[in-house]
Amino acid sequence: MTDETYTPPKVWTWNKENGGRFANINRPIAGPTHEKELPVGRHPLQLYSLATPNGVKATVMLEELLELGHKGAEYDAWLININQGDQFGSGFVSVNPNSKIPALLDRSGPEPIRVFESGAILVHLAEKFGALLPTDPARRAETLSWLFWQMGSAPYLGGGFGHFYAYAPTKIEYAIDRFAMEVKRQLDVLDRRLAESAFLAGDDYTIADIAVWPWYGSLVKGVIYEAGEFLSVHEYKNVLRWTDAIAQRPAVQRGRMVNRTWGEPSSQLPERHDALDFATRTADKLTPAQ
Repeated sequence: MTDETYTPPKVWTWNKENGGRFANINRPIAGPTHEKELPVGRHPLQLYSLATPNGVKATVMLEELLELGHKGAEYDAWLININQGDQFGSGFVSVNPNSKIPALLDRSGPEPIRVFESGAILVHLAEKFGALLPTDPARRAETLSWLFWQMGSAPYLGGGFGHFYAYAPTKIEYAIDRFAMEVKRQLDVLDRRLAESAFLAGDDYTIADIAVWPWYGSLVKGVIYEAGEFLSVHEYKNVLRWTDAIAQRPAVQRGRMVNRTWGEPSSQLPERHDALDFATRTADKLTPAQ
């Protein structure tokens, strides 16, 4: 449907009452809203995040590196509650001026290195540890191509389809139809590729899979948006096969728990400071579901 009564004004102004689930944290300006320093743990890698699909990329990557035996990938994962505006604290903005999770502070060298944007974090860690990113030029190019495909495609899934289908205060047929069409096209792109190979970049699991899985795997399994029937996700059999295979990886199972504060208590680990946290967490350590 189209609102025939709306004509865009000559100059847009910020309407704080525009509604929607995230209206209280959306704003047209950058920078911090309050002073708040970030905590720092004992490991060289400090992650500040939440277990949204973008956050899961970083924690899965770190757990995969640990699974491969890279002890230097030990990390502290601190919870950034975006619903409460933690991403606008001065300390977080100093690590990520874009005020989005995840953000990584690599303190392993003489000077701390800030890394923001989930794709940049994956590449930084892959190159730092020499893992999950092929060195052969053709395979590396294929991996990075799918990584950047995800970075360019996911906004249509999240901010586009997800927003208008699940979160917008009013349902707009044109917007939902437009973004549903695009998401199904993306699923078809993935399904055709995964008909050719076990993983996105070929026979080997890479950062491309780590980037794409939290978004599109969660979509086809109904973890985000509960739109499986609406999008007929059963049609994408290769995506479903790939999704299930990745979900069985121990590092993925651990990584998706970190910085999670909703769902079953057994699926939550709001903060992670040691590998033993997975085994020793108890109900009194869990925060209420958000």
